[in-house]
Amino acid sequence: MISKKITFLVLFIFSLAVKAQDNTVKTLLKDVLVEIEKKHQVTFTYSDKDLENIYIVKPNSDLSLTETISYLKSVTPFNLKVLDNRFITISYLEKKISICGKIIDSNTSEPLVLATILINNTSKGTSSDNNGEFNLGSVPANAEITISYVGYQSITLPAKNLFTNNSCKEIYLDDLMEKLPEVIIPTLLTTGLQKNIDGSIVLNTKKFGILPGLIEPDILKTIKVLPGVESINESVSNINVRGGTNDQNLMLWDGIKMYHTSHFFGLISAYNPYLTQKATVTKNGTSTKFSDGVSSTISMQTTNNISDVISGGAGFNLLSADAFIQIPITKKLGLHASVRRSITDFLDTPTYDKYFSRSFQENSIASNKENEASTDFYFYDYSFKILYDINQHHLLRANLINIQNSLDYTEEYTSGSTTIEENSLLKQENIGANISWNAKWTSSFSTEFSAFISDYKINSSDFNKETDQFQTQFNNVLETEIKFTTNHLLSDAITLTNGAVFNEIGVANKTTVNAPTYSKSVKEVLLKSALFSEIELHKNNTYARFGLRANYFHDFNKFIVEPRINVRQKLRNGFFLKLAGEFKNQTTTQKIDFQDNFLGIEKRRWVLADNNKTPIIKSKQASFGTEYSKNNLQIDIVGFYKFVEGITVANQGFYNNVQTLNSIGDYTVKGVEFLVNKKSEKISTWISYTFSENNYDFTEFTPNTFPSSLDIIHSFSSALNYNLNNNIKFSLGAILRSGTPYTKPVEGNETIQDGNRIIVNYDTPNQDRLQNFFRVNTSLSYNFNLSKKLKSTARVGFTNITNRKNVVNTYYIVDENNTDKTKRIDTYSLPFTPNLSFRIDF
Repeated sequence: MISKKITFLVLFIFSLAVKAQDNTVKTLLKDVLVEIEKKHQVTFTYSDKDLENIYIVKPNSDLSLTETISYLKSVTPFNLKVLDNRFITISYLEKKISICGKIIDSNTSEPLVLATILINNTSKGTSSDNNGEFNLGSVPANAEITISYVGYQSITLPAKNLFTNNSCKEIYLDDLMEKLPEVIIPTLLTTGLQKNIDGSIVLNTKKFGILPGLIEPDILKTIKVLPGVESINESVSNINVRGGTNDQNLMLWDGIKMYHTSHFFGLISAYNPYLTQKATVTKNGTSTKFSDGVSSTISMQTTNNISDVISGGAGFNLLSADAFIQIPITKKLGLHASVRRSITDFLDTPTYDKYFSRSFQENSIASNKENEASTDFYFYDYSFKILYDINQHHLLRANLINIQNSLDYTEEYTSGSTTIEENSLLKQENIGANISWNAKWTSSFSTEFSAFISDYKINSSDFNKETDQFQTQFNNVLETEIKFTTNHLLSDAITLTNGAVFNEIGVANKTTVNAPTYSKSVKEVLLKSALFSEIELHKNNTYARFGLRANYFHDFNKFIVEPRINVRQKLRNGFFLKLAGEFKNQTTTQKIDFQDNFLGIEKRRWVLADNNKTPIIKSKQASFGTEYSKNNLQIDIVGFYKFVEGITVANQGFYNNVQTLNSIGDYTVKGVEFLVNKKSEKISTWISYTFSENNYDFTEFTPNTFPSSLDIIHSFSSALNYNLNNNIKFSLGAILRSGTPYTKPVEGNETIQDGNRIIVNYDTPNQDRLQNFFRVNTSLSYNFNLSKKLKSTARVGFTNITNRKNVVNTYYIVDENNTDKTKRIDTYSLPFTPNLSFRIDF
């Protein structure tokens, strides 16, 4: 139903786009000359530089050659001289040309009086009269003219574009609607990391400098350097923000909600960073425009402007190769595209070997290396973006992204005199598409319409010849959304935003087993809609944003109202106070499967809230802190409190006696984040520390309160970035954090009988902790130019240079040789792992 509505709205938008175009289409003069040459069998000779950016209305096709030449003389600042019946020269009428114009407000069409018109690099200029008109007389033909007016955006034009052979040209100026700069810290930790006034962190991938261990601006790896952001198993698909699970992060790519975030089963981000212009991370005080993601919002945006020239780049590392390109098809139409694919299925590298062993260490792929086995593994992602400017006030954008991982594993081994072959398959895919229409109706009022669809699928099958058992699992999430937003500039300092959103989510899960015969299929659909409103104040030393979002869940006939607040006040001498708070909810969560399926590597399946056994997850969060920013010294201290209710045992990843129970609970996180960052011209160094306590509360358990599986009490990191010069950069950093909780079996009574099975008899949940996690990483970057237009970057990175064996997860299984005992299974982080990359950009 929603898909049909989206299709109708897309067609409606494009019909408006066609109607909105100017009836008088101008064409590049060079292109017009080519058509005339073909039609009249003549050749024009001219200087390419003279004809740059000259646009005219095409002459009537019925005109003769003589009439066509006369027409060109009347609408251009050129003299056309016919040398013989074939060759025609084009040159300026004089070395100086006469120009004039009329300055007009682009919104009201009113003339702008006393606008300033200057000839660049000279002292000559004038101003517009009461009718907005001006006349500069004769100026050099190659001069450039700058036109400015208080409160409006200045523009610079070639003098030849204002040639007045016919009539004075109309020049439209846009209001300067820019508020005070939103970026208050242009460089945080490294170039490309910035801090906004609302407390969110922005990663600008084009300006990315260097971070320890990284060879590219991997979006999800980069944000892990921020205080309060952890990954207990070092996976980018398992990012834990202030003690939350990974499925509590709202992932948006150009407004599309994404359900799959990684390649190589969590070890690298699934989003190509070279077409993704920036990523914004918000931990608290989120805008009411966003729902879901009770722990954080990570919004990625690609370049939104049509470039003047073709640009792009390509590169490779020891896992994959990628390329991207930005093509200006016309002045109003552009195309952006990117593609990335792994090279590991035909090239074995040291990095691939380390990543492979890390990913598969818990399952048969790693444990049966001595058998005859073949593994066909690859991943890829691609994206396309179409940009269409109807005019300067109406912009259309359409996006498509596809992310895929594929694994085909076949193993042969001998059992007695029989050769046994087992085959397992796993395929993950997330396809997303959206369309948006941004419209600026007046200088103070604008709107945005957007619609997206996101389709996530995971298919797996596992065949065990020895037991003659064949298992399949299927998980599918299909989400569509329509959103309409209005922005009203009430004054220079106050903006009012209102909007409405309609959303439909469908989740399907299917499991089949042939021996014993078992099949289960569940499909659920949830409709929800919301209204949101917020007012934003940004004046002098005060920033404040207050908002309210009202959510209605149609299937449950339920309302949830969510207030949001974000305040920042500058005091004196570089000190700031900041306060943030929010209520949020989310309706999709991941269920963790502990059986040996999905090849033991992808155990998470998305499920939908049913308002019963799987409730809507709701959070309340508040934070208060102070900040000092002066003389390239940044000190940031924030205390936070977060309460999340509606979690279930199935989505918390327990390895203990409660993991099979059906219970609903909550968790509470309290903590402090501390960051000191000192920068100089060549050095940026920082120390960050996070203290937090994260506890579960499940009333049906004994004890009902115990440490969360994600409880990291102490987390410390430090790093040093050194720029030897503009081209060579070095980074070294270390991470030290507390080990996470785990559960041991009962000493002296490690196993118990459960029906026909013998299972592990776990002790009190999460009472023991793993050893502290410690790792040192380093990176080196070198920039150089292959030519004037080709820029190159070579980077090398080393993860875990001390080769420390960090245990990131522990659980127990029954010992097959002695069922009264258990065996401990440890999962280790990456060992010493090198990687390098090389890129060319143009």
